[in-house]
This record gives sequence, structure tokens and C-alpha cells, in this order.
Amino acid sequence: MKLTRREFLRRGGALAGMWTGLSQLGEPVLAFLRTRGARWPWYRPDEVRITYNYCDMCMWRCGMLVYTVNGRVVKVEGNPKDPKSRGRLCGRGQAAVAHLYDPDRLRKPLIRTGERGTWSFREATWEEALDRAAEALTRLRDQYGPESVAWFAHTTGDFWFGDYLPLAFGSPNVGKPATGLCLTPREVAAQLTFGRGVGGHEPVDWENTRYIVLIGNHIGENAHNTVMQDFARALAQGAKLVVVDPRYSTAAMKAHRWLPIKPGTDTALLLAWMNVLITEGLYDREYIEKYTVGFERLAEHIRPFTPEWAAPITEIPAEVIREVAREMAAHRPQVVIPPGRHVVWYGNDTQRMRALFILNVLLGNVGRRGGLYLPRAPALDPYPHPPFPVEVAAGGCGAAAVGIRIPDTPGHPPRADGVGSKFATGPVVIQELIEPMITGQPYPIRGLVVYGVNLFHSIPNVPRTIEALKRLEFVLAIDVLPQEHLAWADIVLPEATFLERYDELWVASHRIPYIALREPAVEPLPDTRPGWWIARELGLRLGLADYFQWSSIEEYLNTRLMSVGLSLDRLREAGGVFTWPGKPYLEDYGEGETPFPTPSGKIEIYSEALARAGFDPLPVYEPVEEPPPGYFRLLYGRHPLHTFGKTQNNPWLAEVYPENEVWVNDEAAAALGLKNGDLVLLENQDGVRSGPVRVRATPRIRKDAVYLVHGFGHRGSRLSRAEGRGASDNLLITRYRLDPISGGAGMRVNFVRLIQEV
Repeated sequence: MKLTRREFLRRGGALAGMWTGLSQLGEPVLAFLRTRGARWPWYRPDEVRITYNYCDMCMWRCGMLVYTVNGRVVKVEGNPKDPKSRGRLCGRGQAAVAHLYDPDRLRKPLIRTGERGTWSFREATWEEALDRAAEALTRLRDQYGPESVAWFAHTTGDFWFGDYLPLAFGSPNVGKPATGLCLTPREVAAQLTFGRGVGGHEPVDWENTRYIVLIGNHIGENAHNTVMQDFARALAQGAKLVVVDPRYSTAAMKAHRWLPIKPGTDTALLLAWMNVLITEGLYDREYIEKYTVGFERLAEHIRPFTPEWAAPITEIPAEVIREVAREMAAHRPQVVIPPGRHVVWYGNDTQRMRALFILNVLLGNVGRRGGLYLPRAPALDPYPHPPFPVEVAAGGCGAAAVGIRIPDTPGHPPRADGVGSKFATGPVVIQELIEPMITGQPYPIRGLVVYGVNLFHSIPNVPRTIEALKRLEFVLAIDVLPQEHLAWADIVLPEATFLERYDELWVASHRIPYIALREPAVEPLPDTRPGWWIARELGLRLGLADYFQWSSIEEYLNTRLMSVGLSLDRLREAGGVFTWPGKPYLEDYGEGETPFPTPSGKIEIYSEALARAGFDPLPVYEPVEEPPPGYFRLLYGRHPLHTFGKTQNNPWLAEVYPENEVWVNDEAAAALGLKNGDLVLLENQDGVRSGPVRVRATPRIRKDAVYLVHGFGHRGSRLSRAEGRGASDNLLITRYRLDPISGGAGMRVNFVRLIQEV
């Protein structure tokens, strides 16, 4: 009988439970059973090897135990030593085994033989591929300067190609999708307000909160394992939940209030809530006086923004706005408006995030139990190396933010992404590095190294990206799977998966600071190599040996760990994770000590830095463009079983959720003659069409918007399970509005109409 994956997991779970019970009988009983020729379910206890890892199936880096039997990974589970994930993994994490053994994986270095845009390659040895790549990069560096090569990197292994090798090479043009396409407005806003960024893990004190407001924050869909654990526990303990969302999301189903806000008006709602707190005297006066500057200016600024002003803008009744503000005040400081992720929406996102942070501050919850705690990271030294020739902030999910300044290195060309002209500050904005590839302004970018970034499922305006790829003189791609953008590379290098390699240490900024280990559970698939090895071999060929003065990755990691009195062996003995005491609350800081490294040493409600740079020093609301007649605003989000465009080919995850649907309000669908399951094409305002996608007619979304789960609609024939499944939201995002402060790409400014497929 052929078993489905679901049935296999059900039966396997029962078998595992039986085996766990048997194993607990003790070695004497097991030894007795061996003498009787007992057959084991699928292994013998003395054959199991356990290694330590942190998950790469999304960017959350949950601690992982990897079980290997006879040289094959058979199971992964959460590491109970990890203070963040606490022994649990989500469905994506469990599917890491299928990622490792995906039959579509790249298995050989490839060198182009035909036209770019076609899969025309020949297999090559690693020596030939690396030599050719180094020759091309050296030629570009010598002829045009190191700044002529851009470096794009993503995933939890992006350190080597996003934070190390490109800086040693001397290029300031290093971009990550996790910044300008996701987090930059949040991090810059936090830096301006608190003097510190949010970091990779949102610091919400879930266990003590009693009132939660989610605004554009899709917990349960945009799922991270630890957030789901903590969020569920908070609700179980009686915390009230308000969800502000144009869509009746999974989280909204658990809420005592759902506010179906008009898209693009979130800042107006935040300002109105501030108005109520201040005019009714409901804010935390003592906290404001002790820890903040600029409140008086905010109080004056906020006067016009009443609930009555916000109601017609947001389409939320004024009395509801007022009631929620009063409820928040009644629960302070055990109330929180989490900052969330994927915060680039409409092009004024730094101001929106500033408004969100200031609202938390008025409630007196920053550094207080039940609010936003103050994370810290272990003080681990980098491996000793000469100074990098450039200083640049590539950003990323766990990277520190930069302040209101222009990162630059005297004597070297500035970044090419438009900082100082298109926008003021922030980490490198990846989508703005496409333009110099086409126009040559402010100077030409002629080469690209891309690691773990699907160019066609992350960067908006795909036709522009293709035009850039046509003009580049050299493209090097490092990846695990044959993603569609690899057809535009000149050389492709197959990387080992995260279960097959050592990697940089995970130095976590958290309530409990910790270091986590990633080590190989099995040998890499033949002719694949770890990212650190690829970076080192390239670096040596590029004349950068001074930056790679270590002969093995173990030597590199041990040297780093020595700075805090650890070693790889000690880290393993500790269970793959080592923790330090944190200082999560204001009460942990002594007299004269501040956790807010702003110029004033306090939370800066009024931003002098923004004022000096010519921006509004207090949050302002700006209306956004409305959809034309016959069009809907395109909204997009995540699915708990998929990560961006990375996991759609995973054999296990593709079976459970193989394709996305387009959410359409049921009344709007009926008016168009559409019903559940109908196939439609989506056409945006610029005439770009998606592939066919099924309609999900539902009352759970406003009539002026449609919604797609991100990452589907792959057009790569070598992705056997992902190709042609659903519609790509990114293909339809041909326009974006640039945030003038941080450079974040506001992408919810695209509109689509539905065309029924015949």
C-alpha cells in the first residue's frame, strides 16, 4: 500500500511514541531484547549521532538537534537548550530533512556555454570554476574598482558573502533583501527614537503582557516558531487582543476586536490613539518625565489628530478608536504594540514606525514588564584581521541599525544605492543597486555576486532586474537549488545545505543573550561545498589571504570563542547553546546608567536628527494613491509553511501547501461573476500579468483589496514541484515608493484587476 506523506507522519508519530516508551525501559531491558533477536523500528540506539544546529528554513534561527543514522539525517527536533525556541520547531523546520535530500539540488559547479537567460551550462571542477570566477572579479576590480561589483546575500549563512568577503574585497555595494525590502524603516525609526535597533527578534515581553495590539502584524501566518509559542501563551493567560488589518487574518480570529482598516491609513490611526492618550491624560506621566525628551512638542503636534479626524480616513468609527485607546491605557504598562516585520508598505514607513514606537512609549512599556524588553547580545570578538578597506552596513535580520548619517569611508567611492540623494540613511538598499547596473549612475556596477537571493522573487520590478542582468559583464551565483535567476549567471557554485556545514556562530541579541553552534550532521553532497569554504577559496584567489589566516573553520570558530572563554568542545558540552545574563528591564540599570544610547541619553520623541536633516521631527500622515476604477490594491503576506520564495520546492511542504490563492471579497467576486476555485489571471496597472491562480472568495477581506501569499509562481523548469504553481506577487510589483528617510521600498502601491481564464 502506498502511504501519503500525511499518513506516514501519523503512523510515524505513533511508532516514535512506542519507541520512546521502549527506550525508557533502560539498557538492561534493551540488551535482553537484543539477545532475543528483536527487530528495531528503523535504527538501533547505538547507531544514533546527534549534532547541533540552528535552523535555516527561515531567518529565525531556532535551535535544532539533528539525528543521523548510518550517515543519513533521519530526524530533526528543537533544541531544549535554546532560550528562544525552547525545544520546538515549526513545520518548516521539520522539513529540513526534505530540503537536504531534495532531488532537484545543484550537484556540480556550472560554467555558462550559451546565452544568458537560458540553462546553457557545462559541468566543471571546483578548481576551474573558482579560478574563472576569481579571474573575472579581479579583472573588474582592476579595471573599474572594487565598487563595480555588487554583492547580494540572504539566508542565515549570508555572513560570508554579505558581511565579510565583499568588505575585504572593498565594495560598499552589499545588499540584503531583509533591509530595504523588509526591516529598514523599523530599524532606522528605532535608532532615531531609542538609539538602538530592534534586531532580529522582536523584543516583546509576551509572558507578562495583558493587552496586545497587532497592526499589520500577521502572527500565525507570518509565523516564527517562538512568537507563536509566546503569543499563544499570552492569549491563554487572558491577554486581550486587537488586530488592525484589512484582512480577517488568522490572528484576527483570536481577537476581541478586529479593525478592518483602510489600507495605507495606519499612521492616521496611530496619531489618533496618541491624541486620546494625551488629551485625556491617560499616558504614563511619570515614565515620560523620567525617560523621554520632546513630549511637549508631541502634545502640541497631536492636537488636530482626533478620532473624529481619523475616522473618515481609516474607516474605523471614532468611538471605536477612542475605546481602544482607553483600553490600552487601562492595561499599561502591560500592553504592547509589537513592531513586526515586513514593514515596507507605502513609502512613508519610517514615520509610521516612529509613530508606533512613540505610542508604546506613551504607554510606558519600553523596558517594562509586559511591554518591549531591552535585548542584549554576547560580547564576542571577531576573528582578528586587517581593517576592511570600506565601512558599510549591509543590514539584515539581526544586524544593528545605523543612525541618521551617511555611511562612507574617506578616500573610497560611496555606496551606489542613492543614500544622500534618493534617501537619507540606513543600511544598503538592495533594490536601488539595480539602477546603476543599467544607467551607470552615480557610477557603473558591472559585476554581481548573488548568494541565496532569488532575484525574481524578492526585488521589485522584475523587467528592470532582467535588463540589469543583461548589461552586467559577470554574474556569479551561489545557491543550493536551481532557482530561476541562476539561468542568468555565468558561473554557478552549488552550496552545501545548513545541515552539511559549519557556519558563523549565531550571536543572539535576546532577553537571555546566547551563542549557538551550527555544525555538519553529514558530509556535504558530493561536489557541493560549504559557504565558508567557497568564500575562503575565492578570497585566497582574489589576493585577500590576510583576511583568511585560518586553515580550517574549526580554527576560525575556536579563535572567536576564546574571546569569551569558550571553545567548540565546551559549546558542544553545553548542548550547542551558551547563555549569559541579560538586562531586559529598566530596573536592571543602575543610577546614571542608560539603555538608550541617543545623544540625550533618553528616548527621543522629538527627533533633532530628523529636523537637522530636513524631515518632520514628529510622525506625520501622508495619504496614499487610491486604486483606479476596476482595480484592487495588491496586498501580500506569508504562509506558516513557507519562507519567501525559498521553500515552494520542498517535497514535504509542497505537498501540504502546493500553491497560493488570490483572496477576493465574496461580494466583489460575485460582482465579477467569480466563485471559489475559478482560475484567474492578475494584471497590474502596467499591464504585467501573473500566471493562473485560483480565487478564494471570502468575506475576510475588504472590497478594495486582494491578497496573495508571497513566493509562488516560480518559472524555473528545474524546480520540479514549484514551477507554475500559483501567482507571483513580486512579478506584479512593478512600482514602489521609496521612503525618503530610510530607503525602504514601499511596495503596496500596486493595483491589479482580475481576468477570468477561459
